[in-house]
Amino acid sequence: FASEVAFYPWSVDAVRALNQAGLAVVVTTNQSGVARGILTEPMIEDVHRHVSMLLDAGGARIDAYYYCPHHPEATVAAYRSRCDCRKPGCGMIERASADLDLDAARSFVVGDKWIDVSAARAAGARGILVRTGYGAAEEAQPLPGLAADAVVDNLVEAVGWILRQC
Repeated sequence: FASEVAFYPWSVDAVRALNQAGLAVVVTTNQSGVARGILTEPMIEDVHRHVSMLLDAGGARIDAYYYCPHHPEATVAAYRSRCDCRKPGCGMIERASADLDLDAARSFVVGDKWIDVSAARAAGARGILVRTGYGAAEEAQPLPGLAADAVVDNLVEAVGWILRQC
């Protein structure tokens, strides 16, 4: 399963640029497949190890991974929960901020869904919507009262935007 993970060609360079700028790079991800019995937590952790290995080969790194395995309608009872970690909640961002001594107000959340931007807002961070993945479809269906700080084509553009803000 982990070996099926592939990056866009620019991903390693984008993460390395954030690393070189001295910025923490954190992954926060909803993984409701665990709650639905499709994935297991060890599978998610294997993917994270694989991602780290691919990044390491290119001189880049993720400082921490956080995932939410919960879903309020889970088929696996142990994961049936309305938690604060599931985006658009900001629990994972708050945990990362506490664990890594980060200031959410000086942080950025990059994602391809409006729930990522909403989680950023809830945590007091800035939210960037990328058009890759689900992003182009999400951009076409804006949510009332929610706007991204930036909407960009891909992670490289998001990193460029972030570095110009710092």
